[in-house]
Amino acid sequence: MNAKQGSKFITISNLIIERIKSGELLPGDKIPSENELIKSYQISNTTARKVLLEIESQGWAKRAKGKGTFVLNRTSDHHLLRTLGSISSTRRGFHESLIAEGFTPKNIIIEKTILTEGISSDIIGKHIIIEGPVLKIHQLRYADDDLMKDEIKYISMNLCPKIDRLPTEASHFKAYEETYKLKINDIKQTLSATIFHQSSVHNNFEIDHPIPVFELNSAIITDTGKVVEIERSYYRGDKYRFAVIAHPEYHAK
Repeated sequence: MNAKQGSKFITISNLIIERIKSGELLPGDKIPSENELIKSYQISNTTARKVLLEIESQGWAKRAKGKGTFVLNRTSDHHLLRTLGSISSTRRGFHESLIAEGFTPKNIIIEKTILTEGISSDIIGKHIIIEGPVLKIHQLRYADDDLMKDEIKYISMNLCPKIDRLPTEASHFKAYEETYKLKINDIKQTLSATIFHQSSVHNNFEIDHPIPVFELNSAIITDTGKVVEIERSYYRGDKYRFAVIAHPEYHAK
């Protein structure tokens, strides 16, 4: 390799690192693959491979075998950025997102049961209903040793028979699309803020001082108008930041 080729992979890796630093590429996002780098920068596969290795060696990303290279979360306080209204973000799921960002996820199931009656929720001023039977999953979601999310999901078993057999850490959204062949048309979400004290009824965070909490209510709706999932969850307000997509679009895989 000549000097020009040797410096080219450094130049390209620095360009991608700048995209990470600027926020164009966020924690958990996939960075360009070897083939994409070859096409974009007219470089050899050896140079493309060195670009990815350089970004990884500097601690900005991590390669997942068979899946690609993903931007790591480098925030010292474990702040996580989540995007509301994003179908692609929802598709990836909480567990997979944490792994992509370099965290070790852990789930503790508090309740997993089938409700014969339906469930309803008011979201964006609309009364959203799922007819029974409904699978209820209540679990605590950890990143490393920090409890980040207290999550309750209600899933239509009419639309998704036997979904109670799916591992709770799996992306339910992917199952809706790939296993049950549902086309997701819309995600409706409301986000509010509150304070949890030690004595708060819904407080599972086991913190010895008051903490800010985001309450997220959401519904996942198919192209036929059927509600497949309702979620009611609490997020650590001191561990999360939320972004918003104003006009999400559905992108087929």
